[in-house]
Amino acid sequence: MEPQNLTSVSEFLLLGLSDDPELQPLLFGLFLTMYLVTVLGNLLIILAVSSDSHLHTPMYFFLSNLSLADIGFSTTTVPKMLVNIQTHSKYITYAGCLTQMSFYFLFGCLDNLLLAVMAYDRFVAICHPLNYPIIMNPRLCGLLVLLSFFSSLLESQIHCLMVSQLTFCTDVEIHHFFCDAPQLLHLACSYTSINTILIYFIGAIFGGIPLSGILCSYSRIASSILRVPTTGGKYKAFSTCGSHLSVVCLFYGTGLGVYLGSSISPSPGKDAVASVVYTVVIPMLNPFIYSLRNRDIKRALWGIISITA
Repeated sequence: MEPQNLTSVSEFLLLGLSDDPELQPLLFGLFLTMYLVTVLGNLLIILAVSSDSHLHTPMYFFLSNLSLADIGFSTTTVPKMLVNIQTHSKYITYAGCLTQMSFYFLFGCLDNLLLAVMAYDRFVAICHPLNYPIIMNPRLCGLLVLLSFFSSLLESQIHCLMVSQLTFCTDVEIHHFFCDAPQLLHLACSYTSINTILIYFIGAIFGGIPLSGILCSYSRIASSILRVPTTGGKYKAFSTCGSHLSVVCLFYGTGLGVYLGSSISPSPGKDAVASVVYTVVIPMLNPFIYSLRNRDIKRALWGIISITA
């Protein structure tokens, strides 16, 4: 294939989830519904936390930031896919592709780091309850969120800089519904072994370290819960972190499945379907997971509904 300089590549072709014309209206309706539910559900969580003074605690502060990151995560990929389906055009500009990839890694990494911060918050609440207000003070909470954001920004810019140095061939078809770094590496004509190593190295730092923190926090939490003498006490302690643990399993399970699976046996179709889970489904489910078993959130939401009614 004839290589082109990156500056001469003006656009990429996002092949999406299916080429079947009969499936396009179904995909459009399905993803539009999921996106609207995601935005509405997470906005309600943010509104509930900000409007109820009883929810002005570190746990709910981190939850509202996670909801904001989930909105950004879905907005990075879904609207562009909906526009492509509606206009029957699968093209995305080169600048648009880099921008989408940057925001994808920004919000994805922010989700990842906030989940680790929330695990640390639960560890302090369960293992050091008497010192919880002192340790998780407003200054530390704000600092943790800012550190998570700027770390995510750094990761996204590293990926953007890395991809901007690649040389692409005339074949610019991306077997995905959004621009992802591994997919762009497959299209490159230049030597990409160093870039591939760099991707996994960055993933080990920005993904492995937070995951290690989560595992460490939950191992200490489990140890503390097992020392609780009564069954009711154990259930009460576990219920405070059950929702978070469910989200962690979903997020890391699908995310690791995509990237490990693509390295062992590349399958664009399976990768795209798995990506739907952690870019669309999980952000949509998070508000339900965190609210259905949380009486404080439900009380705040009912308060908002009664005011608007």
